[in-house]
Amino acid sequence: MTLLAPAVACLLIVTLGYAGMCAASPFGTCRKCNGFGFALDTDRKGRPKRGKSCRRCKATGKRIRVGRWLFNRAQRIYREGTH
Repeated sequence: MTLLAPAVACLLIVTLGYAGMCAASPFGTCRKCNGFGFALDTDRKGRPKRGKSCRRCKATGKRIRVGRWLFNRAQRIYREGTH
C-alpha cells in the first residue's frame, strides 16, 4: 500500500507529460527514416547517397504522434455524434 501512491503519481506525471507534448508538438520524427524523408544507401565506394523516399511518412520526415492521433479521432467521433 505504501508504494501505490508514488506509483500512481509517477504514472500520472508521465501521462500528463506525454499529453502536453502531443498538444505542443503533434508531429514527431519518422522512426523509419530518422526524419530525413528518405533511406540512406551507399554507393560502391561506401559513400552515403540518397535512397528511396520513405513510404511511411510520405517523404516529409514527420509523423503524427499516437496520442495526437487518438485525440483527433476522439474529437472527430464526438463532433459527428453531436451534429
